[in-house]
Amino acid sequence: MPKILVTGATGQIGAELTLALRERYGADSVIAAGHRREPSDHLMHGPYVSLDVRDAAALDVVVAGRCITIIYHLAALLSAVAEEQPLQAWDINMNGLLNVLESARQHGCQVFFPSSIAAFGPGTPPYNTPQDTVQHPSTIYGITKVSGELLCDYYHRRYSVDARGLRYPGLISNQVLPGGGTTDYAVDIFYAAVKQRHYDCFLRADTQLDMMYMPDAIAAAMQLMQTDPGKLTHRNGFNVTAMSFTPAQLAAEIQKHLPGFTIGYTVDPLRQAIADSWPRHMDDSAARAEWGWQPGFDLPGMVADMLAHISAKFRNG
Repeated sequence: MPKILVTGATGQIGAELTLALRERYGADSVIAAGHRREPSDHLMHGPYVSLDVRDAAALDVVVAGRCITIIYHLAALLSAVAEEQPLQAWDINMNGLLNVLESARQHGCQVFFPSSIAAFGPGTPPYNTPQDTVQHPSTIYGITKVSGELLCDYYHRRYSVDARGLRYPGLISNQVLPGGGTTDYAVDIFYAAVKQRHYDCFLRADTQLDMMYMPDAIAAAMQLMQTDPGKLTHRNGFNVTAMSFTPAQLAAEIQKHLPGFTIGYTVDPLRQAIADSWPRHMDDSAARAEWGWQPGFDLPGMVADMLAHISAKFRNG
């Protein structure tokens, strides 16, 4: 049975990934680690540690003391917040990853590193973005992600660390609120639709971006980490996607369920510029071919499920 550490376990991905891993491997086998946010009651149903991944000694104590075999490293500052705090973003995103890889090297751990659509840039082909292509991101978040991909590949080549990762698109969750990303509108819109029947979007109506529902994001991470390494030509930064849409298209799908819902647009120049630098749709054929990636949710399925869960939240107080 593996012993798993999830850093950033109080974040949008980490909270749900921790629960999914505990369901599969048992609560005692999955240690949740958080730093800034208070852990939810659900996270406290298994082992929890307070950990700043920039503290290499503290990280090593956890990895060695808990006999960790797999690290899902999710602690990071997201795109919009990172632009406001670039030095802190570099410190957390890069020095935290370096500490994780060093600990993995010393103790023989697997590492999962989530990259992002942000690892591309304005010079990347925007449609059917290839798995291997130009990566010149224009944001500090994107720079840390492409640097992280390269660093993970280096640790695999140089030290045989079994590091693997995905380039996530925008992620949509009904469980944990997002924490400062450019695609946060695709979560915020559902809460506004159910509660106020109106949403004011910070991106233009025609801003097309790749997206994925959180159950698929969790399944993809776990599936990749379980794949026989001999099947992998690539290791870090697999393109994965499930759907691609604009705010206007998402609003239209919501209106099929809530006919009175309306949307307006007050564009945030910072987040719009970030979104404009990202691909419109990634080609994820490498992930499909090498480890059998297949999403379970499309746009209509995701919208129906999101509205059902969020409506239930408001009914239950």
